[in-house]
Amino acid sequence: MSIVAMRSRLTDEDIRRLVKGENAEDRAMAARKICQRIDTPELTAEERAAANAIIGMIAEDSATLVRRSLAVTLRQSPHLPKDVAMKLAMDIESIAVPVIAGSPVFDDAELIELIRTQPAAKLSAIAARQSVSKPVVMSLIDYADEAAMGIAAANDGAEFDDEAFDKTIARFAESRSVMDSFVSRSVLPISFTEKIIARVSDDALQRLVRRHALPPQIAVDIAEGARERATIDLVDQAGVAPDMPRFIEQMQSAGRLTPSLILRGLLRGHVEFFEHAVARLAGIPHSKAWLLIHDAGPLGLKAVFERTGLPPRLLPAVRSAIDTLHSIEMGPGEAGRILFRRRLVERSLTQFQGVPEEDLEYILSRLDQDESDDQPARAIG
Repeated sequence: MSIVAMRSRLTDEDIRRLVKGENAEDRAMAARKICQRIDTPELTAEERAAANAIIGMIAEDSATLVRRSLAVTLRQSPHLPKDVAMKLAMDIESIAVPVIAGSPVFDDAELIELIRTQPAAKLSAIAARQSVSKPVVMSLIDYADEAAMGIAAANDGAEFDDEAFDKTIARFAESRSVMDSFVSRSVLPISFTEKIIARVSDDALQRLVRRHALPPQIAVDIAEGARERATIDLVDQAGVAPDMPRFIEQMQSAGRLTPSLILRGLLRGHVEFFEHAVARLAGIPHSKAWLLIHDAGPLGLKAVFERTGLPPRLLPAVRSAIDTLHSIEMGPGEAGRILFRRRLVERSLTQFQGVPEEDLEYILSRLDQDESDDQPARAIG
């Protein structure tokens, strides 16, 4: 098979510049153009063989610029021949990293081999891949430096299970940069969160308590100042608690299930937290509390509220908030949730009769701050 077989898709000038280009810049431009044209699934078997021959020739070019043109142009192509991909992965960093980070042609065994044999920058590229399987993650834990492991720790596409989390702690427990990086993940198991609480920086701890659920006792301890370098708003934790009944029970046992906490939770849009808190204080199942709060009309809310022992002066605020919840919808994403909470308070304020002015001012200030504000919360009530 020869280059001639590709002439229906490439011009004679492209081939001439690639083979006989007087300088690296000319050959690199020709390589880029050729790679773009042959990166298509429509090639026949004969054309694909010719295309692979051309790609192989480019990979042998002595000029770094030409090989980099190939690596960058085909870094995410499924049509990059595997032998060429491995050759590029063994090349200098500027050529290898784009291919290692993006190429779909590598299997786990090849990535693990690269982890075992290649320098740190290439391991960082593997850690940043869109999808990193558990076997590859486990190999990174064994061989990667802190920089590469930090990238993997923050990468939601990297598959960490309990074994991988525990193994990471075993090797990188003293690396604050790696421990901090885990906080950027979308989801963390509570058991792992508990283990890294004492190992992350102040800034990372603040992000951790805002983004991830903590074991209830740890949430209470931090809120009460067991760790003075950070505070926690328990309303934020109510929004991410995976076991709400247990969270409510812990809050009550610690004397933290206060009227102001419950009201703030409702006004922040944490309806499930409010429902479970009411159920706990009223001594009834959550299902019954839900029915009385939402489906039994004004008398139902009043009846269940009176059983909670909450201050009667809060009932108008609670009723207004519930009515508002039923009348507006929460939009998609974080922006929708923030707008929902602001509308909730705006529409409820006119009926907040008997609620202390300082409580309302504090609630509004917290809503205005939102999660973008790093200032620690203070308790009210």
